[in-house]
Amino acid sequence: MRSYANVALGIVVVSAIVIVISCLFFNYQVSPVSNDETDIVFDVPTGSTFSTIGDKLEEIGVIRSSSFYRFYIKIFTPDKLEAGKYTLNKAMSMREIIKTLESGSNYNPDAVMLTIPEGRNMEQVASIVSNNTNVSANEFLEYVNDATFLDEVIANYWFVTEDVKQSDIRYALEGYLFPSTYELQNEDVDARYIILKMLDQMALELEPFKNDIENSEYSAHELLTMASIVEYEAILDEDRALVASVFYNRLDIGQKLQSCATLGYALGEFKLTYTNADMQVDSPYNTYYYAGLPVGPGCMPSRESIEAAIYPEDSDYYYFMANVCDPTSQKTYFSKTYAEHQEKVDKYLTCF
Repeated sequence: MRSYANVALGIVVVSAIVIVISCLFFNYQVSPVSNDETDIVFDVPTGSTFSTIGDKLEEIGVIRSSSFYRFYIKIFTPDKLEAGKYTLNKAMSMREIIKTLESGSNYNPDAVMLTIPEGRNMEQVASIVSNNTNVSANEFLEYVNDATFLDEVIANYWFVTEDVKQSDIRYALEGYLFPSTYELQNEDVDARYIILKMLDQMALELEPFKNDIENSEYSAHELLTMASIVEYEAILDEDRALVASVFYNRLDIGQKLQSCATLGYALGEFKLTYTNADMQVDSPYNTYYYAGLPVGPGCMPSRESIEAAIYPEDSDYYYFMANVCDPTSQKTYFSKTYAEHQEKVDKYLTCF
């Protein structure tokens, strides 16, 4: 009787292993081949079917196996395939590839790719826009401050409030345009189209955090302002939440933030060291001069910095410094007291 039980148990174990291996194999085959988002123009000739294009999809490298692909489409039976040109990439899953092909040709030969890196300020964004489209930098900067347009934006995006219309703010939507790569219809799109596209992306990025933002003691504007500081100050991703905690701890006791990020933005120049005269510049962005958060963000923060601003570490640190004197080091040192902080400055910042 025990032998039968052992056999049954063995069958169950083997079956479970087979199921797990099969699931892992399936998930591997349908997952993206890589994270390369470079566009690949794929031509579907007249008379093609989903089955007949499998070898070509494998050849251009967007799927791993044409055999598995044909097995997949037999199970999920996609709709009729239309002839035409399609834009695919290796970062698309098999499901995304098939969904794209089902939707009809998405190829646009006039498309323009616009890449806004993280941490850029509004003037830098305007310059990137002008270099890639027929929108001038001045036109772009004027539009982000246009009063009528701002009223429309405030009415349509929950995270944009009257805070952006403060008179001391340099550019009303600075910090609100999400840094990413965008596909524009062509180089003749207008400033409004570009700005709304970037606001739409920010809305998508903030949606998972909406409840926590609305229940926070800080407004969305203040959180994006903090995120913009963290974007500049944190060297490594893992430091972001701890850097945010230092600034929140200072806010809690009324201590000035003294962020070089805000001082550099106030001066219009970022330096490794600042003079006492620099620190005395009277600007609503200068947190060496004024207590509290600056009047608004000074750059376009990444998702990681936004998340750190919303969910800072719980720490008792009030100071930090990066070891900028050692180009091989990305170490950031955190301290609880000024005396402890000064010891680290004397030890590591020997190049000044």
